This record gives sequence, C-alpha cells and structure tokens, in this order.
Amino acid sequence: MRLPRGIRRARQVVVRDTMVAFGGLSAVLQVAGPFVPHLGSGAVVGLSVAACLGWGLFRARPVNRVQQVFRRPDVTVVVEAGDVFDQAAHVVVGFCDTFDTLSADGRVINGDSVQAQLLDRVYGGDLARLDGELTAALASVEPVASEERAAKPLGKLDRYPIGTVAVLGTRPRLVFGVAYSRISNDYVAASGVEDLWQGLGALWDALRTHAQLDTVAMPLVGSGLARLGFLDRDSLLRLVLVSFVARSRESAICRELRLVLRPEELEGVDLRELAAFLEALASDPDR
Repeated sequence: MRLPRGIRRARQVVVRDTMVAFGGLSAVLQVAGPFVPHLGSGAVVGLSVAACLGWGLFRARPVNRVQQVFRRPDVTVVVEAGDVFDQAAHVVVGFCDTFDTLSADGRVINGDSVQAQLLDRVYGGDLARLDGELTAALASVEPVASEERAAKPLGKLDRYPIGTVAVLGTRPRLVFGVAYSRISNDYVAASGVEDLWQGLGALWDALRTHAQLDTVAMPLVGSGLARLGFLDRDSLLRLVLVSFVARSRESAICRELRLVLRPEELEGVDLRELAAFLEALASDPDR
C-alpha cells in the first residue's frame, strides 16, 4: 500500500535529519570523548541514538502554518490551514466569467465550493442580495459576450473578461470576487495558467485600490473545480506567491496576505519546502 505523501515526506525527514544529527554528534563525541572517560561506549552510543532520533522526530513534526516577513515590500505572508471565512480580514473568492451564483443541485455552482460557502456564510443564503451586489459591482464593466438562454438554460448569460473583479460588501470586511475561469454551457469551469496569472494581477490591483492595506485572506484558487489539475497544489501556491510578491514590489497591496488552505489541501503541500521558498523570495528582492 502506498503511503500518503505527507506521511512519506515526514518519514523521509525523520531519516534524513536523524542521520545528519548522528553525523554531527559523532564528530562532537570524537573530540569530547577523551574528556568524559567515565561514560562507557555503550552509554555513549545509546545516548547518541536517542538524541539524534529525538531531533529527527522534532524536525518531522506536522507543520500547519508558515509565516514570512518581507522588508521590501513591507508585508507578511502567511500560509496556514483553516477556514477562509473565519478570518478577520477581507476575503477573496474565485468566480467564473459569468459570475454565476445559482447552485441548482450543484449543476452550476458546486455546493462545496468557496462560492457556495460565500452565499451561505456571508449572505445567509440570500441569493437575491448577493446577485444584487454583483450586478452593481459589474455595472461599469462591459461584457465580452452574451449567451442565449436556449444554449445555457441555467445561470447567468453575460460573460465578463478574465480578470474582472467585483468588490462586494462593506467595511470592515469586503469580498473580492475575481473571475479567473470560464464556464461552458454545460456548466464545466476551466482555467489555465495564463488565465490565473491575469486574474491574480487584476486582483492585486483591486486590493491596492480598495483594501486600504488591510489584511486579506484567500483560499488556494485553482485547486478545486476550475480544472487546473495539471498544476499540483504546491505549484499553485508558488504561482500565487510569486505573483503577489512581484506586484507588491511595484507598490503596496496589503500589510498581510493569508493563504488559507482547507486541512485536506495540505496533503499536497510540503510547508517546510514552501517556507524555504518564501525565505528565498524574501532574501532575493530581484526574484
């Protein structure tokens, strides 16, 4: 039976760090050994193995949160497990190009999606209010196409450009709905790296204009039903982070960005390696 990636990775970390620690401790004992003659060789080996194994287990302990402070720009990036709607922050929600909100037994918007949670958690299931705010937010945006009702029996008909951002709600918590995927007339959403990159760029611009440097929380966009499956979650995270850091260096977007992953999404992410990646980004202002 193949072990889950997280367990396999933790085992690898235990073995690697135990061996590294054992090598380092062995070198120390070779130097210090003559000064502690009262310890027998068996005791020394036993203590060494226990200490190194303990160090390996400590290093392999589960990590559910990573934080990196950047000085240029002056911003903190947090990646953690949790619920994006539990955060005391502005919230980012991904949409398709029609800004559909109707669940209709999951045929248009999946009931487990962040969009469906937005309707339930923020709008109390009041679909008319959410749609009204979306209509007002999109009033100044020209649709790029409009479907016939016969071709798309459910949901909305107007299609907006990829990268369109609808700013919803009122302070102290705004919702930034960004279109980064296209939904077909058979209700299948699809996106690509170029679409996501374009959507992220427009999102950062909207946050710069409306968020007033407040904390922003966002889920891992592209990891669900938008069919960006050719990128794993780790790659998606890095793509989002590189986009954010690059645009932040042009001008400030927010003081803190929290990427909030569902606990099950952590399975595909090595947070220790991600922490090293963020540290490299912070230390290399040209990257």
